[in-house]
Amino acid sequence: MMARMGNDSGSDSPPPLVKAPRQPYAIAPREGVRPDMVTTAFTLDGHKVTRTLGVVRGIVVRSRSVIGNLGASLQILFGGNITLFTSMCERARQDAFLVMLQHAGELGANAIIGMRYDATEIMGGVSEVLAYGTAVVVERDGGPYR
Repeated sequence: MMARMGNDSGSDSPPPLVKAPRQPYAIAPREGVRPDMVTTAFTLDGHKVTRTLGVVRGIVVRSRSVIGNLGASLQILFGGNITLFTSMCERARQDAFLVMLQHAGELGANAIIGMRYDATEIMGGVSEVLAYGTAVVVERDGGPYR
């Protein structure tokens, strides 16, 4: 995603392109479902499901880098939590979650129920992380959700 910066030099040349900052992980894409409207349960407290839109998913495939493997190998020698792999797994889950939120938003959902994660090793060092759930439209008990 590219954004244009303002050009105060008065020249007719277009302003330089710069990369727009990446959205923080805690915030869903603008058109997606809000993260607080996702639950592993099949009901959402204070809301009633008015329409079920179907299964939504977010899939991310990650590989470990050679440098990451080397650093993790050193951590393995000393035992305990292998923080390099933990960080990689958490990032993959977060990315899959955000893709799922966006997919649900594209269907017109405002919530996801029955959300789950799954992971599969595709080949040595390459893993798939899947976030999935049921996209629904909910209303607050007593009125439309906003």
